[in-house]
Amino acid sequence: MTNVVVLIKQVPDPGSERKLSDDFTIDRSIDPWLEEINERAVEEALKIKEANGGEVTVLTAGPASTTDAIRKALSMGADRAVHVQDDAIGGSDAVQTGLLLTYALGAIEGVDLVIAGNEATDGRVGAVPAIIAEALGLPQLTHMRKLVVDGDTVRGERETDEGIFELEASLPAIVSVNEKINEPRFPSFKGIMAAKKKEIRVLSLADINLESTDVGGANASTSVTGVTPKPPKQAGEKVVDEGDGGQKVAQFLIGQKII
Repeated sequence: MTNVVVLIKQVPDPGSERKLSDDFTIDRSIDPWLEEINERAVEEALKIKEANGGEVTVLTAGPASTTDAIRKALSMGADRAVHVQDDAIGGSDAVQTGLLLTYALGAIEGVDLVIAGNEATDGRVGAVPAIIAEALGLPQLTHMRKLVVDGDTVRGERETDEGIFELEASLPAIVSVNEKINEPRFPSFKGIMAAKKKEIRVLSLADINLESTDVGGANASTSVTGVTPKPPKQAGEKVVDEGDGGQKVAQFLIGQKII
């Protein structure tokens, strides 16, 4: 039996217009949904459960509205959820989030494997799984596109710009997955109805032995002091081929230092 915890996050729909609050944090009220890469992480945890038995718990931190993302994961088939909810969390950076989730994992018994997405679309930091692994002294497998649990070992394929590598580690371990890991299932009507009855354990910072000074924008080690809008697209240079089109294109590429 393998007990898996999946880290999930509610983020603004990346297809919607992004807006920033006065403190330059993302306005998370715009079309919030369960991060897509987290759906794939949940799917992989469910496959491991189906193959090996055990349970799947989803873990997240955020405001009360995050319950919608939690219910989506539960409707896919996760067994239960842990939701760290505290007003002091707002504005936390990646280091603080990693610390918070590390302490929250301590409140979940019998964790064999932690699965996360490789990065979230709201920040694209991609560091939280590594922060947790370092804090807990656990092995981590990153950017995995294939995953198998065999007894006390997790193994699979890691994909990078340099190629594909075979990795394995002893459990307990932390894994981050990329978008090629699987295609997440759609929640069934039965799953949606069952999710309404599943346990969501809500914890405060005090419940996981953290102080308000450990998290939050005011205590973060990083901050955004200003933003600049992306410049509008400009029309490209049109090349008319009068028998010397190839030469003109080559001159343009040389001028841009592309070749």
